[in-house]
Amino acid sequence: MPLLEESLLSRDQPLTVPVLIIGNGPSGICLSYLLSGYRPYLDTGVVHPNPVLFRKLQETKHLAITEQDLQYLSEGLEGRSSNPVAVLFDTLLHPNADFGYEFPPVLQWRLESQHHVPHLVLGRTAPGGAWHAMEGSMLTISLGIWMELPGVNYRDLTAGIRRGVANDRATPEEISSYYKNYVKLMGLQKNFVDNAYVTSVQRLHRGHEDTIENGDQGDAVNGKEFEVENGGSTVLSQGLWEVRGYQQVQGDVHVPFSVFAENVVLATGASDAPARLSVEGEDFPFVFHSVADLGIAISKGTLGRGSDPVLIVGAGLSAADAALCAYNNNVPILHVFRKRVDDPGLIFKQLPKTLYPEYHKVYHMMCSQTHTAASATSQFQDYTSFPEHCVMSFQPDMKCVLRSGTNLKVFKVSMALVLIGTHPNLFFLKEQGQYLALDPSKPISCKQNPVEIHPYTFECTKEANLFAMGPLVGDNFVRFLKGGALGIASCIMKRLKKKGRLITDRGGGGGGGGGLV
Repeated sequence: MPLLEESLLSRDQPLTVPVLIIGNGPSGICLSYLLSGYRPYLDTGVVHPNPVLFRKLQETKHLAITEQDLQYLSEGLEGRSSNPVAVLFDTLLHPNADFGYEFPPVLQWRLESQHHVPHLVLGRTAPGGAWHAMEGSMLTISLGIWMELPGVNYRDLTAGIRRGVANDRATPEEISSYYKNYVKLMGLQKNFVDNAYVTSVQRLHRGHEDTIENGDQGDAVNGKEFEVENGGSTVLSQGLWEVRGYQQVQGDVHVPFSVFAENVVLATGASDAPARLSVEGEDFPFVFHSVADLGIAISKGTLGRGSDPVLIVGAGLSAADAALCAYNNNVPILHVFRKRVDDPGLIFKQLPKTLYPEYHKVYHMMCSQTHTAASATSQFQDYTSFPEHCVMSFQPDMKCVLRSGTNLKVFKVSMALVLIGTHPNLFFLKEQGQYLALDPSKPISCKQNPVEIHPYTFECTKEANLFAMGPLVGDNFVRFLKGGALGIASCIMKRLKKKGRLITDRGGGGGGGGGLV
């Protein structure tokens, strides 16, 4: 979206919004949908297969789900998320999906403009976030219908696409296009600011003289405010957040911005920073941390059948994607991972063979084409796996040293891909956000050490009016991260209602504008 004209909003009058969302992937999009006045009600023409939940829903069927007691509705539900509201929202949208059923959702969506909460969604790309950067030819793990957001059926936008056994899975290109079109179809564009990079998020405190004090600086800012009408008197929100950054426009032009927000939502996902081995030589130019780099090397013709093998480190789906890419382009592969091939924690153990044949092909090679099964003098021509091995170091002559127990092995490689996961990069928060984690002594990890939140509001336990959702709180699948949007929207709307607050824009320009200055 373009910047607002400076005549409408000058730089010494920062915008103030009730909610600012950092991240425009599916998490941020879904929350914007709920904050824009779209409200979920029980569809009285549909019966939920869970009789206990259905009885609870009928008790208050006249109320939007966002107004109800989410803890009460979530009690007793089980699912593949550790966040109870995520399980609740998933079963309302996809009842009994884990059992292979495709029951219709039990929700009916109504647009009630009086419940619109002004907000902004900041993203580095077009709406869809990291999905725009993913390899376009791979298939998603989740079914396409599980990737959809409320109000727009995924199949309606991808009609005619069939892929045999895996016809209900999608490519990242299709998903990113769906999310981008979703924002347009639902009329959410005015809330989104593209090419926006956040560099700082700090808590502000309002003094008694109606000035905003920034930590020790005490700088007074006379900004445009969203004022709150309460019984005829006007009060200003306490403890605002200041969000600073820049918007990239017209190529490399960076325009700085500063926005004040009552509530900030972290919806940044988990793909900002690749996890590293932290071994000697990992910064050499032949060591990479993205599957995309392998594709680039193959497209340039620098890798092929006669190349030295590509070293792939990791036993997750990104590593499997890299193995498939190299294998399909006749590039020899050395595949290194710490776990045993029969480890029950391997992701392949959780994927049905009929739906994910390509990943089971990789897993079959991991099990059958191990270095112990190869001859003593050479490896398999196309692929050799090294279970229970780790990388000791990378050498300047493009050799890699592997270790298993006390045994060392050295191989010459053409390229090394370290694909052992990713970490969120919350550099714009104090302590890089580490103080928000479940264990604040360790960096935030979406799987091992997520952001600690209140389970039914998704508000950070260590910071009021700061919320987190999606992979940051352990929900790595789109199917479940939508629950964060429900919890956050419900929390914010209930607080506004409890305080008898009506959000109005007293300064002109609108809180849902599509630009920053």
